[in-house]
Formats: sequence, structure tokens, C-alpha cells
Amino acid sequence: MISSNDFRPGVSIVLDGSVWRVVEFLHVKPGKGSAFVRTKLKNVQSGSVVERTFRAGETVPQATLEKSTMQHTYKDGDDFVFMEMETYEEARLTAAQIGDRVKYLKDGMEVNVVRWDEQVLEVELPNSVVLEVVQTDPGVRGDTATGGTKPAVVETGATIMVPLFISQGERIRIDTRNDTYLGRGE
Repeated sequence: MISSNDFRPGVSIVLDGSVWRVVEFLHVKPGKGSAFVRTKLKNVQSGSVVERTFRAGETVPQATLEKSTMQHTYKDGDDFVFMEMETYEEARLTAAQIGDRVKYLKDGMEVNVVRWDEQVLEVELPNSVVLEVVQTDPGVRGDTATGGTKPAVVETGATIMVPLFISQGERIRIDTRNDTYLGRGE
């Protein structure tokens, strides 16, 4: 159990049978009446966001999440096969369980798999990945007065916007949190 006074961004709690993560919180002490905690909660499974108010000191169950490091080994049909790094056991996850970041997943990549009650909640990819550009239009010098961008398709099939000077075959670093170009890769 966790008190509403201990809420911080990133704390996971269980409400109505699902796991919610605290995004924002605000302790409010009105001049008249008792104090309360106003929170913004994000459902880890569905991604929906709600605002909820708790009495100050109210206790709610804290979600105990298991995080394990796994390596993506290969894709089998619609399933992605991961290997547990400590026990070498295999686990199969669907694209729905991985979420929209599946577009950056490549063989050999290590990810963190977050579970609650043996149910996969999310798959955390590294914050940035280095991928090869497999298709992009050639950039023409002098097209813009300032820097411009163009779409590029990387080896995993994801399309992101890159500067005009990036050409096919180059390796680029991509921020997986907001799908942006960070620079050239190693």
C-alpha cells in the first residue's frame, strides 16, 4: 500500500483492476476543509489518461512491477521471440504487447520487459537506436534557405524525417520516444 502523500511521477498503483502510472500530482491544502491530492494518471495497458483526486493520506495498492532484460532474437510469423538474458528461456510477444515502438525493433536488440501478475505491460526500448537508411530521396543542394527535412525509411521499416544531407546507406541515430533524428550513427 502507498499513501497519496507519497505520489511522485512514475509511481505505479493499482486502481479498478489495472495498473496506473502517476504522471502529475499536486498537493492542495484549501483554506477550508481537508487537504487532497489532485493527480493525472496514465493507464499502462491502454494508454488512457484520467484525472483523479485522492484524500490526503488515503492509501491505495502499489503495483509491484517486474522488469527483466530480454534480447529480441527473431520474428516468427506475427510473434516476436525474445530470450531472457539470465535464464535463456524464450518468450513470445505480439506486436500489440510491444506497442508502437515495434517499428524500431531489430534482431539482437536488448529491451526491458515490464510485467505485472505475469502479464506483459510494456516493452521498453533503448531511448535511441542506430539504424541504416534503406530508402530516401537524394537531397538537392540549395533547396532551402535554412535546413530542410525529407522522409527516410530505415531498415526496420519505420519512416522518419531526416535532414536533406542524409543519403541512402548511412547509419543514423533515432530517438525512439518521439521518432526524431538525433544525428549520424557509429
